[in-house]
Amino acid sequence: MSTFTDLKYLKTVLETALLTSSEPLSVPMLKRLFTEDIKAALINEMLDEIQAEWRGRGVELVKLASGWRFRARAEFNPYLARLNPEKPPRYSRAVMETLAIIAYKQPVTRGDIEAIRGVSVSSSVMQSLNDRGWIEVIGHKDVPGRPGLYATTRKFLDDLGLNSLRDLPPLAELGTLIVPEAVDPLPDLVEQAEEAAREQAVDPDTEQESYV
Repeated sequence: MSTFTDLKYLKTVLETALLTSSEPLSVPMLKRLFTEDIKAALINEMLDEIQAEWRGRGVELVKLASGWRFRARAEFNPYLARLNPEKPPRYSRAVMETLAIIAYKQPVTRGDIEAIRGVSVSSSVMQSLNDRGWIEVIGHKDVPGRPGLYATTRKFLDDLGLNSLRDLPPLAELGTLIVPEAVDPLPDLVEQAEEAAREQAVDPDTEQESYV
């Protein structure tokens, strides 16, 4: 087929690519499927149609931070888990608290995290999150020592099934989103962060230096 005047066929190509991809596909990536100049607006229109056509079925098309992908609806995950009964990774409370602070207060330095948690943050905790691909250094704070500023990544949002940071759940639910069987709610780290920020505003000389 030399041209895509047949929109139904174009939509089928997009659907096939999405069904067979193991990673989210962005609109620019989907455009590469075609030699013709397919406009992004048309691809987005087709994606919306595909999403609507699959609505109410066991598999759904969702838009994540990195692009579009098919996934099983959450209500069917317990059944699918029986086919692959691997235990999900376990994360220490230190890892979960550190991740929560970065996710909800980003960008932050290690010093900021330590001020909120009230304890030092070990390199192994930061390395664990970095190895998972969930955090990255996006810059450096303009203070002595120029500590790294940490933020979450697109992969973090993708792995949690989110499109943007605006979709983050209430803090108490973050642990359950990452580890479904988690039962202990995270402490009110956001409130602690705000309190720490107020204290630092009163006495900026007490800010801790941190290095990546």
